[in-house]
Amino acid sequence: MCRHCFDALAKSKYADNTVVVLWGDHGWHLGEKLRYKKFTLWEESCRMPLIIKVPGITKPGQSCEAVVNLLDLYPTLTELCGIPAILKNEGRSIVPLLKNVNEKWDYPTVTTKGRNRHSVRSERWRYIRYEDGSEELYDHENDPMEWKNLAADPEYNNIKTELSNHFRN
Repeated sequence: MCRHCFDALAKSKYADNTVVVLWGDHGWHLGEKLRYKKFTLWEESCRMPLIIKVPGITKPGQSCEAVVNLLDLYPTLTELCGIPAILKNEGRSIVPLLKNVNEKWDYPTVTTKGRNRHSVRSERWRYIRYEDGSEELYDHENDPMEWKNLAADPEYNNIKTELSNHFRN
């Protein structure tokens, strides 16, 4: 949305009851990990911008680092708009994060690229399993650019098992 659109909304009678959601396409590698494309399961390719403005809830300039998924938009909007949700739809409302950006949020998100090629991202970890069974595990607390693959280290087997529980094959 352009600045003029936001200004027009702010001056309209709808300013106090309109939820604005902006999102963009997923990332693109510009040489990171020697890649120049977007079709990987690494952070630079999976992450995307998401901006939500809710009158009376969100504050200008606030930012939240929690890991969420676009599937979370539907339950979020149904809750914000007070309309009945279709319970078989996936996703989890992120209204608690909109109200408090520091809210505890322990819900990893899964990205799939092709058959049996999945990535799960938690607050700290990214675990990737490929169709051939090969794996990658990255600790975002210590390695945000995902350079050191920890998957072969037995010390991290419990983390891989816990994260792999989020995959559906």
